Amino acid sequence: MSRATSPKAGTRSLPVFPLSPEPVRAGVPLDVVAARHSVVSGGPAGGPRVALITLGCDKNTVDSERMLATLIGQGARVTSEVEDADVVIVNTCGFIQEAKEQSIETILEACAAKGRGRLAAVVAVGCLVERHGAELAAEIPEVDLFLGLTDLPKLIPELRRRGYLPEPDEAVPLMERPLRVLSTATPHTSYLKISEGCDHTCAFCAIPLMRGLHRSQPVEELVREAAGLGAAGVKELNIVSQDTTWYGRDLRRHDARAPLLPDLLRALLAGTDVPWYRLFYMYPSGITREMVELIASESRILPYLDMPIQHGSDRILELMRRPERRATILERVAWLREVVPNLTLRTTVIVGFPGETDDDFREMLDLLEEVSFDRVGAFAYSLEEGTRAAEFGGQVPPEEARDRLEELLDAQRGISLDRNSALIGTVAEAMVDERVEGDPEYVAVVRTHAQALDIDGVTHLRGPAEVDPGTMLEVHIVDALDYDLVAEVRTR
Repeated sequence: MSRATSPKAGTRSLPVFPLSPEPVRAGVPLDVVAARHSVVSGGPAGGPRVALITLGCDKNTVDSERMLATLIGQGARVTSEVEDADVVIVNTCGFIQEAKEQSIETILEACAAKGRGRLAAVVAVGCLVERHGAELAAEIPEVDLFLGLTDLPKLIPELRRRGYLPEPDEAVPLMERPLRVLSTATPHTSYLKISEGCDHTCAFCAIPLMRGLHRSQPVEELVREAAGLGAAGVKELNIVSQDTTWYGRDLRRHDARAPLLPDLLRALLAGTDVPWYRLFYMYPSGITREMVELIASESRILPYLDMPIQHGSDRILELMRRPERRATILERVAWLREVVPNLTLRTTVIVGFPGETDDDFREMLDLLEEVSFDRVGAFAYSLEEGTRAAEFGGQVPPEEARDRLEELLDAQRGISLDRNSALIGTVAEAMVDERVEGDPEYVAVVRTHAQALDIDGVTHLRGPAEVDPGTMLEVHIVDALDYDLVAEVRTR
């Protein structure tokens, strides 16, 4: 590991979270607190101020929201300003090299803030620390505490031992402690992480090295968390994990009747009133006929599926140690499109994997064209130490991988425009994410069921209309761009 400079884009400094509990309503679990803007919030007056910076994926966001809730329950207050904090916690990402560099740069920036104001301590936690904690401690001695994922239960005791948290008798009463503290700028949308770790052994991936093997969270805990999120105003829950289709398979090893993913989804639908559920990280090999029928029959499960395939060449898929091949991918796509109306399919692929030839790359382009995915996230291969692929020969030169990536993105841009253009004249339900102020033409940014937060395009809403974030409305699609849509409020 070495200190490095990287772009700061993607760094998410959590906004402020008020923790004044709402009046108790019978039957409503008040264990999630919605984000609202203020200066400092949570914990007793005079409690230490903590700022938390989250890097990486949406699963890290959930970890941070749970961490903040724990800190608040132990007497801390949360601030969005690093310079105004007593303690800064950086939740790092260690997935690819760029993410590692960004994590290191963010830690260094936090360390630089010590001495300029009231900041007394910098804590680094999460994936990067799990993999490289000893090296980071040697490289950045200015950090006061490093905790990997397996050591996170030590966070409160270690902060308390160092005098950065009050004693237990000063903590927030148990019944007033939140389970999650919503931290995104769109608190009507959130994430439900249903499992941790991964049993797959994909050659390019370091996730099992950082997060261990797959562990499913109990159904009753997930329903309670989802119901709390719904009570806090969440209208869209994104179901996330490393492989969402794998849910419950670890439990089945000990109990043949243990719930699987369809059972969990039915329990969530029955136990909450959240109107939109969106499925991510659905490996093709794990998609069953039962799952397809459930998506088709339940309107609250959006007709949107994130199905990572990673490549389109069977030779490369085998080298990657992926659990499916081209035929399986095409079969699952056919199942879904035959049964689920208005389906939106998203995938992710990697270009430049070791050994990838031009013929392999062409096979991937052919598959993307044949399937015609609505959304494609594409990445150039990043060598990760400790993975099987790091030892492979035939490493593709970075400039060649970049050229292939640009070609793929250009091809997908045309597919995306074609699919967007086919929507002109249709009507869709949409969720308002933000109002647009001062624009003579557009009044809001909204998303249809086909547009996931942050990773897909958006719909630009033309006025006149009075809309608030989180509002659900019907829109008429009137124009299409490469990735975005233009719509007007539907009038009856």
